[in-house]
Amino acid sequence: MNPSEIQNYLYEHIPLSAAMAIEVLEADDEHVCMQAPLLPNINHRSTVFGGSASAVAILAAWSLLNLRLRAAGLPCQLVIQRNSMEYRRPIASSFRAVARLVEPNSWERFHTTLVRRNKARIRVLAVLESEGHEAGFFEGVFVALLTKV
Repeated sequence: MNPSEIQNYLYEHIPLSAAMAIEVLEADDEHVCMQAPLLPNINHRSTVFGGSASAVAILAAWSLLNLRLRAAGLPCQLVIQRNSMEYRRPIASSFRAVARLVEPNSWERFHTTLVRRNKARIRVLAVLESEGHEAGFFEGVFVALLTKV
């Protein structure tokens, strides 16, 4: 899937992504980068609402895993199990989330476990960026459940 296809998928299946005006900028096996503007995500302080920042990070991380699972031909239900979010600075303009695996070598173990047990967990990191600065960090554990086609 290319960035446009991922964005269309999100808009169709996760309507919040359209309401937030998320744009998928880059997507490959190593990372997914998406951007969101300030206005649909603004809070009472004229900065980005923390829930919006967290949602963009979760969507970037989920999209990275969904992209990799599709490329591997593994039909799955993919859900977040837990996450933590650290906000480093207020975001007063458009912002990006760049998602990567916490441990790049963990994919092989995740893949093997998923095929053997029909269920596996993996950690993903997303960095929030705005105006050339790191604004926050997300780490999430996602669970993939292999589905029968």
